[in-house]
Amino acid sequence: MNKKVIILGGGTGMSYLLKGLKNFPLDITAVITVSDNGRSTGKLRKEFKTPAVGDIRKVITSLSSTDPTVKKLMEYRFKTSSDLDGHAVGNLILTALLDITGSLDASITTLSKLLDVKHKVLPISEDAALTLMCTTEKDELIEGEQEISESPQKIKKIFYKEEPNVTPEVIAAIKNSDLIIFCMGSLYTSLLPNIICKDVKNALENTSSPIMYLCNAMTQPGETDNFTVADHVKLINSYLKMRKIDVVIAGNTKIDKKIIEKYETEETKEPVIIDKEELDKLNVELIAIDTLSVVDNVIRHNSLKLSSEIFSYLMRD
Repeated sequence: MNKKVIILGGGTGMSYLLKGLKNFPLDITAVITVSDNGRSTGKLRKEFKTPAVGDIRKVITSLSSTDPTVKKLMEYRFKTSSDLDGHAVGNLILTALLDITGSLDASITTLSKLLDVKHKVLPISEDAALTLMCTTEKDELIEGEQEISESPQKIKKIFYKEEPNVTPEVIAAIKNSDLIIFCMGSLYTSLLPNIICKDVKNALENTSSPIMYLCNAMTQPGETDNFTVADHVKLINSYLKMRKIDVVIAGNTKIDKKIIEKYETEETKEPVIIDKEELDKLNVELIAIDTLSVVDNVIRHNSLKLSSEIFSYLMRD
């Protein structure tokens, strides 16, 4: 019987990981945040009163075993002067299915069958009006995921306007998992929106399965400036109850200085430093591996290397 893995996160980081992880003999459940209110997703939420579908589209496409052209179709964005401008085809399909089925979970199941997805994709909630909020270090209140991402102010606390009704299947998947993975990506708008839910925190508290965090390779301006690996762990742990992160995977690849300088000058991002002594104090196992690569001047985790390390960790016993 395959080991069961549940991954919590958002679109870009999650979809990149799943491209590699789907090739291993695992039962994967991907849990996606649905509070995005920007771009195509934001327009559709406003017009049709739906949860965010953009990150779900990305993950389904990554898990799909269908023809590459069909995958490109799902990710295709219209470039026009009409109201279709900026909309991703997959977002329109999911919104149409939601109108037909009346359920986001049913819509995902239907589209997963059409695209030959062999794993489970779940929304954290089906609440159409789910709104992410934050307070800043200047005690300003910001409403909306897009607005939070665009704000130059440092975030003090992230929370929802109203407590989400977490999908029951998410809680069951946490309970039955062999490994819980907190995926790389934006801490405040991709990962934390999943684990700040009361029901999720309670489910994590009541499981003995190890919690693994895949640490970001680079810091994020306004969110994790000057953060080390341990700082990332501490921040996530601060939103949990007594159950904390058990193991963290971090990339220790030596990146060309010119690429680092490009990130620092153009995006105000820096490499996340591995501080093993601080992680030891947190009782967190560190798996530091050569998992980073540069593609088109962009630093990414090597999906297959990262997935192989996750699989090896699961096979220890």
